Amino acid sequence: MSVHLALLRGVNVGGNNLLPMRALKAIFERAGGRDVETHIQSGNVIFAAESAPEAVAARAGAAIERDFGFKPAILCRSAARLQAILAGNPFASGGDAAAKLYVMCLAKAPSAERLAALDPLRSAPDAFAVRGAEVYLSLANGAGRTLLTNAWFNKALDTVSTMRNWRVMTRLAALAAARG
Repeated sequence: MSVHLALLRGVNVGGNNLLPMRALKAIFERAGGRDVETHIQSGNVIFAAESAPEAVAARAGAAIERDFGFKPAILCRSAARLQAILAGNPFASGGDAAAKLYVMCLAKAPSAERLAALDPLRSAPDAFAVRGAEVYLSLANGAGRTLLTNAWFNKALDTVSTMRNWRVMTRLAALAAARG
């Protein structure tokens, strides 16, 4: 059984899409997740699965829609991939403070054509680097002031994304790694 992370987009943000973590845990357990644990209130679920994690996430998403009236995008990453995400951050090695660092996980890796169309100066001094299905961000003025938003990347890259700050990603990777 392998360990995975489910990242739910737009849960408990700004008073919208309210979902208690106790209910989220129970939903993932009923969907086939084992040893389910949530982390903070923004929709982070660590779980083990015998079946494909995307299948567990799809069943959980359907249950959330049925029970709570909204269906969040749910992106899955394996414990091994979480470690690779941490190791691959080009801004972490540059000395940027952890408070400025974010990772945006994408539902799919963008095409080379879409990547080439991104404006690297869109929100200077904020910077980004796309690596596979992750976007690493260094946001000098914080996430609330940048033009490098989920909406912009979703449209520009024709995907769905969810963003977490570096401290949360580091903690999620540690929780997943602790399970072996």
